[in-house]
Amino acid sequence: MKRAIFPGTFDPFTIGHYSIVMRGLELFDEIVIGVGINQSKRTLFSVEKRLEIIRQAFIDEPRVKVMSYNSLTVDFAQLVDARFVLRGLRSVGDFEYERTIGDTNHILTGIETVILFTEARYAHISSTVARDLISYGKDITDFLPPNVKL
Repeated sequence: MKRAIFPGTFDPFTIGHYSIVMRGLELFDEIVIGVGINQSKRTLFSVEKRLEIIRQAFIDEPRVKVMSYNSLTVDFAQLVDARFVLRGLRSVGDFEYERTIGDTNHILTGIETVILFTEARYAHISSTVARDLISYGKDITDFLPPNVKL
């Protein structure tokens, strides 16, 4: 079985994230979305709420599992027996960061990073932008996956 993890803070999980996972399901038999717990990051939504949001988005997709983790991403991958890390790229700026992390993960464990480019129609969407809009009381429904209500 080809299993990948899709790690991130996902505060909140956006339509761009959703798109990467759905496209990733064409490459992998199963994707485990890993909601990382990073004590140094200040988040808008609790871990429980982020897990709930993601589970809502994939309620009809049994090949997607959702878990939280509080460890190195490669350790989480090994815990769930995944040989791949799925990542999305919106811009050139994302590339250097993802390459550094991907190379490090490969050196540490041999895990492969698979990168999908964000669909152009979602390239402007980020969790940071979504949080900013929420803080000003704006409706972000168009930034969220199907089935998701905040």
